[in-house]
Amino acid sequence: MEWSFQSAEEIVAALRAGAVSSVEVTDQAIDRIERDDKAINAICVRDFDRAREAAHRADQARARGEDRPLLGIPVTVKESYNIAGLPTTWGMPQFADYCPPDDAVQVSRLAAAGAVILGKTNVPLGLQDVQSFNEIYGITNNPWDHTRTPGGSSGGSSAALACGFGALSIGSDIGGSLRTPAHFCGIYAHKPTLGLAATRGMVAPPATALPVDLDLAVVGPMARTARDLTLLLDVMAGPDPLTSGVAYDLALPPARHERLAEFRVLILDEHPLIPAGSAVRAGVNRVADALVDGGAHVERHSALLPDLAESATVYARLLFSGAAARYPVEAYEQLRTRAAAVSADDQRLDAVRLRAMVLTHRDWIEANTSRELHRAGWRRLFTEFDAVVCPVTPTPAFAHDHNPDLLGRRIDIDGVDYPYLDQLVWAGLATMPGLPATAIPAGRSPDGLPVGVQLIGPMFEDRTPLRLAELLEHEIGGFVPPQ
Repeated sequence: MEWSFQSAEEIVAALRAGAVSSVEVTDQAIDRIERDDKAINAICVRDFDRAREAAHRADQARARGEDRPLLGIPVTVKESYNIAGLPTTWGMPQFADYCPPDDAVQVSRLAAAGAVILGKTNVPLGLQDVQSFNEIYGITNNPWDHTRTPGGSSGGSSAALACGFGALSIGSDIGGSLRTPAHFCGIYAHKPTLGLAATRGMVAPPATALPVDLDLAVVGPMARTARDLTLLLDVMAGPDPLTSGVAYDLALPPARHERLAEFRVLILDEHPLIPAGSAVRAGVNRVADALVDGGAHVERHSALLPDLAESATVYARLLFSGAAARYPVEAYEQLRTRAAAVSADDQRLDAVRLRAMVLTHRDWIEANTSRELHRAGWRRLFTEFDAVVCPVTPTPAFAHDHNPDLLGRRIDIDGVDYPYLDQLVWAGLATMPGLPATAIPAGRSPDGLPVGVQLIGPMFEDRTPLRLAELLEHEIGGFVPPQ
């Protein structure tokens, strides 16, 4: 039997029943990578010898009666996670030979759960793009159209899953880096609540892996089914034992509802700063129609929704001030000069981003206070709604664009050009306040490309959008292999 596109849940059941061995499943995944990945370039670091050894150990453990959540399941890991003995470069040529001494905490959790790690997946330079290419490992292509990107920065992971290269993957998200690749490749991903899953060891080289979380950034699961997201999140969730003083413990509340008809959902497909393209709006509407058909309470407007334009501005200030804080002094001074030339009256997002890169601490405190006010607004909203459905980005996967000047790139939305980085506003809607968001497939564009949406839920109620994702998978379908 071919196992490459089976869910992790199905493979676990077969392993428990003795219908297949981990060695067989792992060998199939490796064979598929060796056959198909030359055209996709998703797996940038292969670790097949150790994977086969781990699969053999998993089979031996199961024969002894052991049973762990991911025992014998082949998975991949985003290149940005430290794995002892393998390079961690973040796509930066100066660190092409850097190998960390220890595993990231999430890699350790995968191993403890019995997973078989096949290798690492490709990323953009410094994880700072909506695409996945770098000078070390080259370009990762979208499995649905090789002239297009699979997204970034977890684009290698999304492409790997779409191609059947392992059952699960782990990625990270600060600007939609889990959700955008899922949307572009037709798979599932979950951005957890900020702080839910420890990030130690998901760190740029050659920095020491410290138990300090970057602002806005999370690590999370990617899969081909909604239920597999929950399976992997249960492995990943929990604080860092170096900061909590105890082993991690999952204590998330259950989903608010079990039936579709019980959910109260707000639908958003318009933003004051950037339009959603027609293909993406159609995907949002397919989900909205499925919710209505399933008996859910659906609204298109709410006075409780925090101001979307202000949200995008606060997000840009927090995101880009953090990104530029580690720039070399010379580059930072150049940014200061450029920002000083921008009029204070210019409130376009590209101007906001430029000023954010040289934000003072006083101004950062102001932005952080605005974030807390938005969090309060979201808490009020989620007293009347259980989830918000909205786009992940304004378009399906776009053509490769390797212009080294991100600020000079453009994104085409139904024939109109917009600044490339403006497409981050929808991802930032959940990122800025730290809310959980589940990306799900929502059909195809007229060109046959995958289209996804995100389901945003209440803080630390990750199981609510995950459960809604499961229910919608039954209503509108889920992942299908690239055609």
